[in-house]
Amino acid sequence: MESIQAIKQRFGIIGNTPALNRAIEKAIQVAPTDISVLVTGESGVGKESIPKIIHQLSHRKHNKYIAVNCGAIPEGTIDSELFGHEKGAFTGATQTREGYFEVADGGTIFLDEVGELPLTTQVRLLRVLENGEFLKVGSSKVQKTNVRIVAATNVNMFEAIEKEKFREDLYYRLSTVDIHLPPLRDRHEDIHLLFRKFASDFALKYKMPTIKLTDAAVQLLEKHRWSGNIRQLRNIAEQLSVLEQNRTISAETLKSYLPTVGANLPAVIKHTKSDTDFSSEREILYKVLFDMKADLNDLKKLTLELMKTGNTKDVEKNNESLIQKIYGNIDEDDADYEEDPIENSEVLSITEHTATLEKNDSVLDKYHFAEEIEEEETLSLQDKELELIKKSLERHSGKRKLAAAELGISERTLYRKIKQYDL
Repeated sequence: MESIQAIKQRFGIIGNTPALNRAIEKAIQVAPTDISVLVTGESGVGKESIPKIIHQLSHRKHNKYIAVNCGAIPEGTIDSELFGHEKGAFTGATQTREGYFEVADGGTIFLDEVGELPLTTQVRLLRVLENGEFLKVGSSKVQKTNVRIVAATNVNMFEAIEKEKFREDLYYRLSTVDIHLPPLRDRHEDIHLLFRKFASDFALKYKMPTIKLTDAAVQLLEKHRWSGNIRQLRNIAEQLSVLEQNRTISAETLKSYLPTVGANLPAVIKHTKSDTDFSSEREILYKVLFDMKADLNDLKKLTLELMKTGNTKDVEKNNESLIQKIYGNIDEDDADYEEDPIENSEVLSITEHTATLEKNDSVLDKYHFAEEIEEEETLSLQDKELELIKKSLERHSGKRKLAAAELGISERTLYRKIKQYDL
């Protein structure tokens, strides 16, 4: 087994960061096997080096190695590219074509940006990983292939699985061994080393003296965030080598080539709208109206119960949660109640009036409005409420608990609304 340093020299890898060494060590250990490997890391960290190491150190090294960028192939043709197609399978298929899995039989396929694969292609790939079988587009004949798959992605796979953009079963088949490459900002000791290597290469390429950095420029180089990672660093080194006449680069000169010098400072958060946000101010206004209507109905319910019983203590005890919902926490100092407030309140006389009104229908009941608990909504308000409930249920895939929390109502109330609108 070759040493890590020998592998670095063989494949032109620069750096001594422990995380980088660990990634190379895992590649060396897994290479002799046929285990599927998933290489993760940000764009520009050099993920394409790991599958090359794995292929060259495996027993498949004398067979084909094919690198496929899944994000660069259109969704309509990716199945044909990977698995081939029969003549006449679709418009333009004038002859039978072999796919990458058929061509690379016995070798290795590197699927770069595997997180961009369409869901239908993911199903086909899962079958290849499970039993080595695949079908050409337009064919019913099952074919076998003996291909080792090494995949790479810069996508957060768990977020993609949660959003149902990537199959969970395929992820666990691909990531039998997960090799993570660290971003350049976590490799401070390697940044200047890489820059010197790039500067030397470009000086040789363009036949000019090698550029050098001052101490201040080196510090600036190492403090920069490098969101584009090694690819961005190489780009900066090439620009400086070609454009600068003075071969000693100062911090001020370097600063003019860095797009975002203060990138390590706290960033401004983007106010991007998520799928769970209400789509317009009008919807928010309607939701506020629904909340106010619910509170008004609760108040009517309490008022009617007080009219019927005339006992505030029993009403308060039986409707503790409802009172808490409407009024929130009330301090004992603010609750200045008398021993028996009913004697001095108008509520006490409501029962007496009710009895009197039964005998004399001609007397006007000034509390008649409290008897109507359910207020008839206008048609537009009902339609908007129905629309909000539908949208919320769609956003949460029919999960009533999440939808109720978003709408600010209880799950029982939402269930009643669903029954009411026959959803």
